[in-house]
Amino acid sequence: MKACPTCHRLYEDDADVCPLEGQTLAGTDEASPEPDPSDPRVGGAVCGGRYQIFRVIAEGGMGRVYQALDREERRSVALKILHEEVAQDPVSIERFKREFEVSAVLPHEHVVRVHAFEHDAEGNYVTVMEYLEGEELRVLMRREGVLPPERVVRFVAQVALGLEGAHERKIVHRDLKPDNIFLCGGDEVKLLDFGSVRDNSVGAKKLTAVGTTIGSPFYMSPEQAQGLATLDHRADVWSLAAITYECLTGKVPYEGKSGPQILLSIMTRPHRPPSEVGRAHGVPRTLDVVMEEAFEKEPDKRIPTVGALADRLGHAYGLKGSHAQWARMTQAELAERIRAGLPGVLARLEEEQGSAADLSAMDAAFAGAPAPAPSAGGVFPKDDAALASTTRPRWLFPAIVFFVVALGAVAAFAAR
Repeated sequence: MKACPTCHRLYEDDADVCPLEGQTLAGTDEASPEPDPSDPRVGGAVCGGRYQIFRVIAEGGMGRVYQALDREERRSVALKILHEEVAQDPVSIERFKREFEVSAVLPHEHVVRVHAFEHDAEGNYVTVMEYLEGEELRVLMRREGVLPPERVVRFVAQVALGLEGAHERKIVHRDLKPDNIFLCGGDEVKLLDFGSVRDNSVGAKKLTAVGTTIGSPFYMSPEQAQGLATLDHRADVWSLAAITYECLTGKVPYEGKSGPQILLSIMTRPHRPPSEVGRAHGVPRTLDVVMEEAFEKEPDKRIPTVGALADRLGHAYGLKGSHAQWARMTQAELAERIRAGLPGVLARLEEEQGSAADLSAMDAAFAGAPAPAPSAGGVFPKDDAALASTTRPRWLFPAIVFFVVALGAVAAFAAR
């Protein structure tokens, strides 16, 4: 391995120059960084000297991520190390360990690969992962604003493939958001951060009390916002739909000025049709039906799987086939297929809506005719209260009650 003496990135032995700094690469011993007073780990080593730390990659509420040299394997790795104060909390340690255990049983090309979990003599809790070169989806969204559909279809297909393996094992990610979708060179997706998972398999240990809100509010499903014990893989369907909506329109589907306001919006209000929000970006009306079903408040009425959501997304843009095929196509090929297929699905939608409008007009005409008087002993209409009880969503009352509890629970959101 070699390193850049300026930015301290690690490179394979066949590299000669750092493409970012233009510096000639040196051996890892020569280019090792000086100790950093603000972070004593940089320039040092952990886990008995095995991992030599070169630079900070990222930081979150739970810990800090470094690029390091694995001296035994002679490879570049990413180390996620718990913050010292977090490492004092047994539940946080258990959650951190479970993130490794879950990732370790999901060997998939679209899930970040983990190598080891360590607790060294200095008290460091360390997850050793493959080092990824690229950027989080969040960074791309901030830079681009709105993404082209061929790019969104491709990465959503890959996310779905990565999640399907987890869902087959009854594991719910529970914190899907643009920050946890990493795009490597060529837009190859890697799912990150399985630290908030819900394991619904038999005998699995539960680390989250019922009623506790876990996740990022903008992407939470109603059942997740309420902390329901019945939460399953369909919560991830909602979250992936929210990410898709934001990528294509530039706006989140449910807004609010605070965590509690966002949760209340998710639980009680409809979203705006994406074709209306993204009109300036050419979002087609065929996507409206997909999002309508993806954002069903009741999970039983929602699009059932992430794979089905990815398929529906592609079909809304006129693609034929399935997400397993689109995940491996180039963006250029997908763009060409969308250009060829989208006019046809839009024309079919116009035709279907025209037929529906004709039927609605007929219904309205019949509705205007005088109704026959009920015969004696016949069935009479229900009173207003009875009608209201049959049409009121079952989740509404517990949702509103839970919202009061959520005012305190969103502290978890603020801390992440």
